[in-house]
Amino acid sequence: MRQESKHFYEFGPFRLDAPERLLLRDGKPVELTPKAFDTLVALVENSGHLLTKDELLKRLWPDSFVEEATLAKNVFTLRKALGSSPGNDEYIETVPTRGYRFVGDVREVTEGGPILPLHGVAPLPAVSPVAREPIETVKPETPVASVRPGRLVLRALLALSLAAAVIVVGMLARQRFWPPPSPPLRMTRLAVLPFANLSGDPAQEYFADGFTEEMITQLGDLEPGRLGVIARTSAMQYRNTQKLAGQIGRELGVDYLLEGSVRRSSDRVRISAQLIRVRDQTHLWAADFDRDDKDILALQSDVAKAIAAEINLKLLPEASAHRSPARPLDPEAYRFYLQGRFFWNKRTEPGYVKAVEYFNQALARDPKYAQAFAGLADAYALLGSLPSAEIQRREAMPRAKAAALTALKLDPSLAAAHTSLAFVRMHYEWDWPGAQQEFQRAIELNPDYPTAHQWYAYWFVARGRTGEALDEMHRAQQADPLSLIILTDSCEMLLYAGRYDQAAQQAQKALELDANFALAHVFLAQAYEKKRMYPQAITAYRKALALSPGNGWSSLGLGRIYSLAGQRAKTEAILKEALKEARHRGGMELIIAPLCALLGEKDQAFSWLEKAYQNREGGLILLKVAPVFDPLRADPRFADLERRVGLPQGD
Repeated sequence: MRQESKHFYEFGPFRLDAPERLLLRDGKPVELTPKAFDTLVALVENSGHLLTKDELLKRLWPDSFVEEATLAKNVFTLRKALGSSPGNDEYIETVPTRGYRFVGDVREVTEGGPILPLHGVAPLPAVSPVAREPIETVKPETPVASVRPGRLVLRALLALSLAAAVIVVGMLARQRFWPPPSPPLRMTRLAVLPFANLSGDPAQEYFADGFTEEMITQLGDLEPGRLGVIARTSAMQYRNTQKLAGQIGRELGVDYLLEGSVRRSSDRVRISAQLIRVRDQTHLWAADFDRDDKDILALQSDVAKAIAAEINLKLLPEASAHRSPARPLDPEAYRFYLQGRFFWNKRTEPGYVKAVEYFNQALARDPKYAQAFAGLADAYALLGSLPSAEIQRREAMPRAKAAALTALKLDPSLAAAHTSLAFVRMHYEWDWPGAQQEFQRAIELNPDYPTAHQWYAYWFVARGRTGEALDEMHRAQQADPLSLIILTDSCEMLLYAGRYDQAAQQAQKALELDANFALAHVFLAQAYEKKRMYPQAITAYRKALALSPGNGWSSLGLGRIYSLAGQRAKTEAILKEALKEARHRGGMELIIAPLCALLGEKDQAFSWLEKAYQNREGGLILLKVAPVFDPLRADPRFADLERRVGLPQGD
């Protein structure tokens, strides 16, 4: 009876079974991700030969654009699984700028054919091998010559039965403990480029921008586990761009681009949209929609579903279960809402104030407009975080909470409302379990909502969990790679993690996007300060002050450096200026307290910290990690303050 042979590769203590997708080390399975396994097979099959990065990318990801960094990560995973150490890699060689070569001693092994006789017994019919590991045979204690033929045959049959039983048990155990890996669903990524305003009226720009943002939301809601949509901030960087689709796709790391135009006249809206596949710049789909503007939400939903069908995204019933159906919308309320978002996205205090006005006008037209309540929550939450004389923190934060709760009562599926509620619970109420619950719900509803990841990172870092904070910030950057505030907040996380070189690099990336972004200069200065590069730190702090006069964090940084240099008079002058500023603006308590500590005035420092506590200043959540509080940590009053803010005690 002929048996089908099996083909393996062996190198060192490893056996690679490509058809069964199994790698063994000394007979034990080695866990690998599906792509890492495919990478290993490609390298081993071409052992001794250079495989260029391009060849590997085309073989492993034939239908999508993938950055070289992803390939490098697979190779890193492989090296780790194979037990390689830095500088001592006996299996995979990197050829700089070119690719990789498998340099291990590979042996090709073929197993099959009839089973060999057991100690001279005539061969039994061959049994197809199913075990992944060879069965170890035990040497008989009694010499073969002393055993009667009938008993010998019986013993052989018993041995074969036992071997078969072991094989079956082994198969069942492997299925239980090492089930065959099911390849994960690949995340398809898409960017919505700014829709062009063809209305002929520049004042209608807000409508085109708003439609773009709403399309991002609609597409992001389709099936969050499989379709990732780049956030608005990064997409808007490509307004009026001359870049080709391929370049934009590479910069954003996406598979598809949606672009189009909006023409609004009287009570009609005309939308033109087209979908482009990045890898070959093929225009896959294009359509025009002409609707009454009261049906704008249904129009957006239709566009999103058409795109989903075109990219073969099967929409499962449970994927849309959390979404509320589109309802008829008052056109005037919708326009007020879009104008509110337009001003909110300016991320300035006057912009937030104007946004509140427009969101309230939208709600006056439609009191059950959930998105307008969510926008109101966003605006009040950020207004309450600013040292504003126009609206006090104790007024803004409760309003933000009330608006978020109303939005969620009307539509529980709004990730933005859950995120704003989490922000208030963390920064104002210090309700840490409640904040985490809302962050997690927001991310469950929309895994690509960057603000949820960005603010959740602060939940982790405030509790000293910097690794998880960096993970969340990385997810925020994936969803919104060109966001200045996310880049700079990532820099802050790296500072708290003690990774000062990376923090400086991150700040420089932000400044490449906008050289006048004051906060990036502040964090760059802090990185320089930690690296003891004091002249560079002073320059960066002064640049931040020039861009944002009265920036308290820059003044505090300069005060620290002067204190280290023994220039007490300069630190005292900065404190005097901060005290003067505190007379007509809030939020200065957490600048003044560290300055007092630098000058040895600890009682004054704790007095100002107590004022910050009474005002429920959001910066208190960073007591555990911010270096500005280091001079005060040994004092029992500091631990008491941490306890009252709800921070974990001890290291």
